[in-house]
Amino acid sequence: MKTLTKAEEQIMRVLWNIGKGFVRDILEELQEPKPAYNTVSTIVRILQKKGFVDHRSFGNTHQYYPLIDEDEYKKQYLHNFVKNYFENSYQELVSFFAKEKQVNLNELEEIARLIQQEIEKKKGD
Repeated sequence: MKTLTKAEEQIMRVLWNIGKGFVRDILEELQEPKPAYNTVSTIVRILQKKGFVDHRSFGNTHQYYPLIDEDEYKKQYLHNFVKNYFENSYQELVSFFAKEKQVNLNELEEIARLIQQEIEKKKGD
């Protein structure tokens, strides 16, 4: 899967949120300072070429909608991130944040609880 630039991701977040929309709809959802209409239009067309969005035509205008689910993108993005920066080890990722004190005790306990639930599920399979 191709990665998104920050601008592309911003547009995708809007489309994931609204489901489908015209360029003007996307523009309305963006925070100030808003990019120009033509900028948003260009980014949406790039996203279409990358296979992230498609459109329905209504005369001269196009209504865009995502082709990829937000959760699927997150999963692929995180997988690639872990692969490229943590030697494909989620243990290394968690260890990094724990050592950097970026994860507080409550978060570590919640992570441990979630991991234990997954262990129990896998044992049951």
